[in-house]
Amino acid sequence: MATNPQPMFFLNLPVKDLGKATTFYEGLGYSKNTQFSDENASSMVISDTIVVMLLAEPFFKTFTTKGIADTSTSTEALLGLSAETREAVDTLVDKALATGGSEGNATQDHGFMYSRSFQDPDGHIWEIIWMNPENIEG
Repeated sequence: MATNPQPMFFLNLPVKDLGKATTFYEGLGYSKNTQFSDENASSMVISDTIVVMLLAEPFFKTFTTKGIADTSTSTEALLGLSAETREAVDTLVDKALATGGSEGNATQDHGFMYSRSFQDPDGHIWEIIWMNPENIEG
């Protein structure tokens, strides 16, 4: 019996300036998959199973009949991404702030769980989370 590969997650985000958004995500250490990138989109590889598709707003609009959320006045979603350590949380968020992102929500430190957040240049809020593996039931 063949095994199914791990499901992949593709997050499609509308962006106002594709070049600026691409540079921001590359600054976080993610690579651009040029096979699925062009003047309308940048395919940013987060991991083997997570890809963020940065789509220029006019191109993004071809995929939906709804309006695009104004992230300066509303939150469309909170995008959670795990980190291996508390230090990795700080490293990624600090990189985001140094690369053109802005502060997100307040830092949360519950001892067993630690998170910080940032907003990318288009206002998408990323929550970077570490949870102590000893506190996660298997």
